[in-house]
Amino acid sequence: MKRQAWLLLAAMSVLWGIPYLFIKIALTELSPPMVVLGRTLVAALVLLPFAYRRGALARLRGRWAAIGALSLLHVVAPQLLITYGELHVSSSLTALLLAGQPLFIVLLALRFDATERAGARKLLGLFAGLAGVAAVVGFDLGGGDRLELAGGGLVLLAGLSYAGATMLVRKKLADVPPLGVVAGTTGIASVLLLSAGLLTAPAALPGWDAAASVLVLGLLSTALAFMVYYRLIALSGAASASLVSYTSPAVSVALGVALLGEPLSPATVLGFALILAGSYLATRKPTPTPPAPAATPPTAAPRAALAGRS
Repeated sequence: MKRQAWLLLAAMSVLWGIPYLFIKIALTELSPPMVVLGRTLVAALVLLPFAYRRGALARLRGRWAAIGALSLLHVVAPQLLITYGELHVSSSLTALLLAGQPLFIVLLALRFDATERAGARKLLGLFAGLAGVAAVVGFDLGGGDRLELAGGGLVLLAGLSYAGATMLVRKKLADVPPLGVVAGTTGIASVLLLSAGLLTAPAALPGWDAAASVLVLGLLSTALAFMVYYRLIALSGAASASLVSYTSPAVSVALGVALLGEPLSPATVLGFALILAGSYLATRKPTPTPPAPAATPPTAAPRAALAGRS
């Protein structure tokens, strides 16, 4: 990938490395539909005025079908699935299950996009990165929750939905300004989620912790993160952009070590190394094979010889 793409991936790793904790905090006082409605509504209210003033919404003309599909695949469905799933599985297991997104893209590419198909080196990098995520976040299965399997299945479906959305952006919306795309998708998603959110709204106003968590999720992990992500897809492709599902858990753990004094185990260090190595292998361009030498054409017979034979 280009240097700009690596910088965008680093930014995405931070922006999507923080939501797991904030979702857990918000769920202590709010329902899953209310959490998702809150973060999409915050993003839409912030972005729509800017998108309108800059003419970004006008660039969506003729693309509203794709924008509507993207709002379902990248906002409504996965965020509801993840938020409900996190009721029954740990944040670390959620991160691990979502890390299957690059592999889902490889599978979808077999049918929908030949340019995203993976060779042996890329597959090796993807599996190495997945092993790194497992080492970093651990295998905390939560324990004791009988609905844990169902919760894990919801998170896996969210990863598949994210993969489909990433490919949709790559094929249909890569040439559209990210501001317009994010404003459009979060606006549509807010309308779709409004009734479910209001029906499950709490009787009293949530506390500061839950409200602040929704605000962070809306401003950083939705509005800003989606704009950066869609730009990254346009620059480097769907599969390379989806590597954020490897790097964001690593950043989340690294922030815990740096800011909260959490222990740094040898398994975590090994996981970081595997994620870096896997990301490098998955994004490295294959070595071009030199062109085969052109066949030497047979020497033409001299004209005089040909004339003598006539």
